[in-house]
Amino acid sequence: MKMEQEQNGTSLQRKLGLFPVTNIVIANMIGAGIFTTSGLLIRDLGSPLLMLGLWAVGGLLALCGALAYSELGAAMPRAGGEYIFLSKLYHPLFGFLSGWVSFIVGFSAPIAASSIGFSEYFFRAFPQLLLWSGSTGLMDPGLIKKLFSILVITIFTLIHIRGIEFGALIQNILTLLKVGLIIGLLALGFTFGKGDLSHITQAGHLTLNFSGWKTIGLSLMWIMFAYSGWNAATYIGSEIKYPVKNLPRSLLYGTAIVLILYLGLNTLFVYAVDPVDMKGVISIGGLAAGRLFGKTAGQLFSLLISFALFSSLSAFIILGPRVYYAMARDGYFFKFAAHVHHKFKVPVKAIALQGLISSILVLSGTFDQILTYMGFSLGIFPLLAVLGVFKLRKKNNIYRMPGYPLAPVIYLVFGVSMLALAYFERPVESSIAVGTVLTGLPAFWLFKKLR
Repeated sequence: MKMEQEQNGTSLQRKLGLFPVTNIVIANMIGAGIFTTSGLLIRDLGSPLLMLGLWAVGGLLALCGALAYSELGAAMPRAGGEYIFLSKLYHPLFGFLSGWVSFIVGFSAPIAASSIGFSEYFFRAFPQLLLWSGSTGLMDPGLIKKLFSILVITIFTLIHIRGIEFGALIQNILTLLKVGLIIGLLALGFTFGKGDLSHITQAGHLTLNFSGWKTIGLSLMWIMFAYSGWNAATYIGSEIKYPVKNLPRSLLYGTAIVLILYLGLNTLFVYAVDPVDMKGVISIGGLAAGRLFGKTAGQLFSLLISFALFSSLSAFIILGPRVYYAMARDGYFFKFAAHVHHKFKVPVKAIALQGLISSILVLSGTFDQILTYMGFSLGIFPLLAVLGVFKLRKKNNIYRMPGYPLAPVIYLVFGVSMLALAYFERPVESSIAVGTVLTGLPAFWLFKKLR
């Protein structure tokens, strides 16, 4: 049966070792979130010290989640991530709903967010382009940013249609450049930059009543979006060599590296910019570089960060279609999504569909609305997957995670509390996220009937 599937071009191949898979995890995590949310967080929290503390909490939660997923991924090393885990641990309905959310939100929306982040930084580097457009009246500056975002999505969709090895090569280069840029910014910023560490201890105005806790819950949800991707390797389990060994290591190594980089970057942002000036700024990295090194350097770093966002956008384009592919192979999605190109050996139609959905999302909503919608949607099904570790433990697994049962319990307690508080703080966007999940119910029964 396996040979027949390979001849028909319908199977994925194990070609990725530890290094490229860890790169995909890192690239998935370091994206629009870290470069765009800190200004929004300071606006709501007021306290830089509280913000840094929440970034540390978010990183520890991501590590707890990665520990749980390492056991799940080693036990079920197939393409699909939560779709596979929830289908096998609970019922195909739960797997389908997670894949349905991945289709609409989980990958398409972060691709849209990364492309929007690219546009914000690109036009911070070249503001004269927007000024020229506004003065001529040819096109609204906001529309220009959106069209640039869609152009980037189109280019990388075409790149990854060319195959996983070519795509992984591009991904490795982009990830190394992005990590190098962050390390360089940290080293130069703290060594030669003009900043003030007293910014960290400036007092905020957040009162720890129910309203304050709601703000903290929403902020942590935005931070967890920035850390999303700690589970990335599980989506390409069918293409990882020696998955029992390499999949857990890639999750843990990637998440730990990103935690260190995130804490360093946020400390640098606060060191460089007075919290009052940070409030509400999306392209916070460009602002920080400008304060540290001057206007010209700020423009240069804005340009570099805009291209660094290509790495995370590229990683999402790799992962998402593997979920749709797995669903279609099982008969719970459009059949064309299971088509693997005979030459490039990738699900080309699923990749193209994701590019289309991402482009549509770019045209809808403000950045923080999309961020809240994404964060709530993405927080639901990992909770069910992590809970599944307790069920999986009843079997004789080859790989058993360290830190059991404390790590999954911590993730579950904080995850549920975060979603509940965020719902009360932003009920509209959160309700739309819940509605997105519920629209999957009739879709599941329809696909099941067709199946």
